[in-house]
Amino acid sequence: MGTGALSDEDMFKNVGPPGPDKDSADKKAAPQSDGVPLVFGVVEESASPPPEPRPQKPLRPAKPERSRKGVGARIVGLAFKLVAAFVALSILWVLAYRVVPVPGTILMAQRAIEGQDVRRTPVALSKISPHLVRAVIAAEDSTFCKHDGFDFDAINMALENNERGKKVRGGSTISQQTAKNVFLWPGRTIIRKGFEAYDTLLIETFWPKGRIMEAYLNSIEFGNGYFGAEAAARGYFGTSAKKLTPRQAASLAAVLPSPNKWKVVNSGPYVSRRIGTIQKRMGIVRRDGLADCVIVQK
Repeated sequence: MGTGALSDEDMFKNVGPPGPDKDSADKKAAPQSDGVPLVFGVVEESASPPPEPRPQKPLRPAKPERSRKGVGARIVGLAFKLVAAFVALSILWVLAYRVVPVPGTILMAQRAIEGQDVRRTPVALSKISPHLVRAVIAAEDSTFCKHDGFDFDAINMALENNERGKKVRGGSTISQQTAKNVFLWPGRTIIRKGFEAYDTLLIETFWPKGRIMEAYLNSIEFGNGYFGAEAAARGYFGTSAKKLTPRQAASLAAVLPSPNKWKVVNSGPYVSRRIGTIQKRMGIVRRDGLADCVIVQK
């Protein structure tokens, strides 16, 4: 061997297990990779595939027809509630007036606005002469005790007379007139007539005939601002409704179709003939018991 050559002993002389200092230095020299292998000094990215996106729910197409149906159903439901509320309130109103005196009517307020001195004194049916009950049945509604609010024969006759060009004549019963006077406003419109029919059904259902007659005789207009039998009896004859004579009762009933045009006292020829006719019919009403649902025969 030459002088510069190393022997085998010299080559492995300093070789041995690494000391603690060398191990520590190696660790400092090595870059940290957090368990990821190094490739040419760069941290190798994870080989796991990226997460798949979640499938999205498809958008539902708009359904305008169903939406319109929903609005229509709500409108129908609201209308039904309003009708139910109207029916309930009207029934409660009718039931209240079965026992509570009618405080006044729209027609009374109208006459007061027109400047009339409205006078009215409500009284019980027992304080009204039976002659007046028979007189209004004879003049206005001979089938009062038999019908359920409507006299269809009288309605058909009125329609026939009107079609023939004769003087317009109504076919309203006492029940219909009571419903109109107590609950409604004056007029001849179809809407008002519809409400009149509805209220007539209610009072015929929830009131006895005696109460219908009592409310009628306490709210009907007799002219000159007199409403009700008591005010008319005292204003025209100076007596109470209880003491009316058959002639006086017939005179009051005779002017009911047109109380502000016809006169109860000092009546003209036409009204005088009506008074005589009503007096004769009063006898028939008594004989045939046409007022027995209201008057108890003694």
